[in-house]
Amino acid sequence: MITNVARGQQVFTSNAFLVTGDRTVLVDAGNEFDAVAEVRDRDVDLDALVLTHTHPDHVGNTESLVEAFDLDVWGFDPAHPLVDHAIADGETVLLGDHSYEALHTPGHKNDHLCFYTPEVEVLFAGDLVFANGSFGRTDLDEGDRDLLVESIEYVRETVSPELAEMHTGHGPSVSQDPYEHIEAALLAAQF
Repeated sequence: MITNVARGQQVFTSNAFLVTGDRTVLVDAGNEFDAVAEVRDRDVDLDALVLTHTHPDHVGNTESLVEAFDLDVWGFDPAHPLVDHAIADGETVLLGDHSYEALHTPGHKNDHLCFYTPEVEVLFAGDLVFANGSFGRTDLDEGDRDLLVESIEYVRETVSPELAEMHTGHGPSVSQDPYEHIEAALLAAQF
């Protein structure tokens, strides 16, 4: 089961997805809300925190989560002070009950990862693409529009057109033809 524990928060935060199952994981920590309480309210044993990237709105709650649940933090760049373990492009990581392939997708930020499982056709897109053909900002430090376009192409070529769900770093998740939202984001980013 996938639940956005940041849903309804009126603060500067990303979405933070609790993925329950064999390995209960939080995908992104969010920021400026009590993520510890939100996880505890769901009465689960949190096993790890996995980061799509290290912008402040995605990692602000990291330290409180690590302290409360004695977690290891996984992300692309082990040189980052919040990341304990590296996840490389193409590596698989267990989120809930399914193995997800990590896709290194820079352009919004150098350490950006997406996570995709063909088992149930789910993509965690971070801030690469959003609902309705939106895409991640490239005007921040480490942003690169050409690289972002390449990363969106990489995701489009990797995921199946049968993609069932896309969970994004901001805004609503997409369960109605998410592959079309990726294609629309690619077209929009190219112009």
